[in-house]
Amino acid sequence: MIKSFNKNMRILSTSAVLALSVAFAPQVFAATPADTLVEGFAIDDIISLDPGEAFELSAAEVTGNTYSKLVTINIDDTSKVIGDLADSWTISDDGMTYTFKLKSGLKFASGNPITAADVAFSFERAVKLDKSPAFLLTQFGLTGDNVTEKAKASDDATFVLTVDKAYAPSFVLNVLTSTVASVIDKKLIEEKAKAVTPTDDYKYETDFGNEFLKTGYAGSGPYKILGWKANEAVILEANTNYYGEAPKLKRVVYRHMKESSGQRLALENGDIDVARNLEPGDMEAVSKKEGLSVTSAPKGTVYYFSLNQKNENLKKPEVIEAFKYLVDYDAIGETLIKGIGEIHQTFLPKGQLGALDENPYKLDVAKAKELLAKAGLADGFTVTMDVRNTQPVTGIAESVQQTLAQAGIKLEIIPGDGKQTLTKYRARTHDIYIGQWGSDYFDPNSNAETFTINYDNSDEGKNKTLAWRNAWDVPELTKETQSALLEKDNAKRAAIYEDLQKKVLEAGPFVVIFQQTEVAGYSAKLKGFKLGPSFDTNFVFPISKD
Repeated sequence: MIKSFNKNMRILSTSAVLALSVAFAPQVFAATPADTLVEGFAIDDIISLDPGEAFELSAAEVTGNTYSKLVTINIDDTSKVIGDLADSWTISDDGMTYTFKLKSGLKFASGNPITAADVAFSFERAVKLDKSPAFLLTQFGLTGDNVTEKAKASDDATFVLTVDKAYAPSFVLNVLTSTVASVIDKKLIEEKAKAVTPTDDYKYETDFGNEFLKTGYAGSGPYKILGWKANEAVILEANTNYYGEAPKLKRVVYRHMKESSGQRLALENGDIDVARNLEPGDMEAVSKKEGLSVTSAPKGTVYYFSLNQKNENLKKPEVIEAFKYLVDYDAIGETLIKGIGEIHQTFLPKGQLGALDENPYKLDVAKAKELLAKAGLADGFTVTMDVRNTQPVTGIAESVQQTLAQAGIKLEIIPGDGKQTLTKYRARTHDIYIGQWGSDYFDPNSNAETFTINYDNSDEGKNKTLAWRNAWDVPELTKETQSALLEKDNAKRAAIYEDLQKKVLEAGPFVVIFQQTEVAGYSAKLKGFKLGPSFDTNFVFPISKD
């Protein structure tokens, strides 16, 4: 296995090959090296490591540890944004121009200096690539035609961003902490860019280095990416040119492991240092094992399933409501998500401005049957659900399958890895999709926008929000969500988000089930291991080993 893997990864350095040997060695070579962190982690959702394209939770963790941005979130106080590459910034009196001054002496991992021109290029390529996360920047009025004027360098140390409206400053700055705002090495990417014929995938005559960055690297974070092989591993190595606190360990390996029991066994045997996908039973076992510890952190991530409104049965209001009564929330909370989440039925996670803590739905089969009969479906119907074959998603899907059956709805579960299910979901070809949504930045708009905005409900729509993916055409909610961005008064802004949540809770094609508490089991020999408030703040550079 190791030979074939290394054959496919010839681009890796000797140190990366060593890391892979560690990751896939048999148990006889159990102890991980003192300079290497090995994490067991389900990373089958990764589609690309290009910050202009990556829009998955595992990819966000990798890019969060390998790329720098103008600003970043203060993980000790998520209501605050602090400088990363930016030393300072100012906002014009009209609230539409943001001017950032860069720190001096910055370098990319390649050794190339970081200038404001790199920042401007990074914004330009993200907008022009127009991949899934591009809407985070285009919502500021940036387009392929105007981005070079609206996001530009006025000198080597000054980047100027002009937005189209006087948004709440906290909103703009929080968006700039997201992965899509990562700063890319312009010189390196211009060398790696491929000439292409404009298509639906690439609308310009270059791919802006997209093919290279799917598995390559052009950043300046504490670690650099040495390689990724789908469903096997991601390998990082310390970036000696990083401007901030130097990483404590030389390399990090994210080893793909789907099963909780396998992660627990590998952790107990010393094959890995951290187990990232522990189910309740395995978490309890690890907590009682000498030499191991368990930690947790609330995440701004909600688990839900959604009903594609292209399906004639699923778009009936009574059916949408019936589904919300056909989930055994109590049983799920007491078993499948015990210790790793709590029941939460609104789209804003606790801790964010305007979040509601209301869970009005309970399992009520009789009520659901009444609603189905009202919809003309008293005999039920058959429908499919695309399910990533990891826990707790699979277990929740099976629970829902059983409760739906009590009302006469036959649910066929279609299992797949994260990449397969996400690709189908993004193409709007699913019936029901079960998954998770993690906030891209710490502002309520991150979730509100994706659950309640749909600018163009056609298959050609460019803003591929969750509302769009489920063909939910909501012009009034779209307008209301947009109005919240211009409200400077936090209390009034919170009230708008509360109203949006109530409307989605009542009529939206989303059945939100719980908010995640991320857990990890880890070796007691690790020092400085901590889970952040989001996946892109699960930082590994502070970690050391005894």
